[in-house]
Amino acid sequence: MSERLKADLALGFCSLIWGATFVVVKEALDQASVFAFLAVRFTLAAALVAVMFRASLRGPWLRGMNAATLRAGAVLGVFLFAGYVFQTAGLERTTPSKAAFITGLYVILVPLLLALFWRRRVNAWVWGGAVAAVVGLYYLTVPAGDGAGDSAFSGLLAGINRGDLLVLGCTVAFALHIIYVGRYTPHHSVGALTFLQVAATAVLAMVAVPLLSVAGVETPRFTWSWQMAFALAVTAFGATALAFALQLWAQRHTSATHAAILFSLEPVFAGVTSYLVLGERLGARGLMGAALILLGILLAELKGPAPVAPDSSHPSK
Repeated sequence: MSERLKADLALGFCSLIWGATFVVVKEALDQASVFAFLAVRFTLAAALVAVMFRASLRGPWLRGMNAATLRAGAVLGVFLFAGYVFQTAGLERTTPSKAAFITGLYVILVPLLLALFWRRRVNAWVWGGAVAAVVGLYYLTVPAGDGAGDSAFSGLLAGINRGDLLVLGCTVAFALHIIYVGRYTPHHSVGALTFLQVAATAVLAMVAVPLLSVAGVETPRFTWSWQMAFALAVTAFGATALAFALQLWAQRHTSATHAAILFSLEPVFAGVTSYLVLGERLGARGLMGAALILLGILLAELKGPAPVAPDSSHPSK
C-alpha cells in the first residue's frame, strides 16, 4: 500500500471520528451539563496531547519558551473554547446531522473573513459556494411553510431552531481559529501550540463551571457511567489527540485537494451515524439543504484559494 493511499485512508478515518462525535456528544449531554462535560473532556485531552507531543514540551522548547508562544496559545484557546461552547450548547437543542452540516460552513467563512478584515482577494467560486451554503442553510434549518405571509422575516426567525443559531456561532469561532493558526504556526512549535490551546480550553471550561453556577446560568451536572466513559474516550482521545496526530502525518503524504475532499465527508458521516444510532431523518427538504451546504463547502475548498493553514489541527470536534 502506497503512502498516499495510507494518508487518504487516515484522513478519511479522521473525518469518520469527527462525524461520529456529534452523536456521541449529543448522547453524553443527557448525563452532563455543557461546561462540566467540556471541562472534563479537555482536561483529559490536554493530558493526552502532552504525552503525544512530549518531545516538544521539554528540553529545547522549554528553554525557548517565551511570552509570544504563550500569547499565541492563549488566543487559539479562546477561539477553540468559544467554538466548542457554541457547538456543544447547540447540540442540546438541535440534531447531530444539522449541527455537522452547519459547522462545516467554517470552510467558507475563512476566506470571507479574510476578505472582510484582512483584505484578501476572494474569487467567484468562493462567493458561489457561500451562496449555495446560505441557501442550503435555509432549507436545512427552516421548516417548510415558515417565512411566508405578511411578516416573512418574523416567520423565518420563528422557524429557526435556537440550537441551529448556537451552532452557527461556532462556525465563526472555528473560522477565526483556523485563520490565527495560519498566522502562528510558522513562528511557534506545532506541538507546543497544540498543547497550549487544548490546555487553555480546559482551564476556561473549568473556570466557567463555578462562575456560571453562581450566576445561575447552568447547574453543574456530571454522571460517571460506561456511556460517559465511552464519550470521553471518543472525544478526548479519538477526536482530539489521535485525530490531530493522524492529520499531521497524513498531510505530509497527500495533497491539500485530497484532504479537502476527505474533510468534507465529516457531515456525511455525522448524518449516517445519526441515522443509524438515533434514527434521525432529515427529510427531502433537509437533504436538499445538506447537499447545497456540501456543494458550497466543496466549491470553496477545491476552487477557492489555498488553505490558510494546511497543517493546522481540525477544530470542529
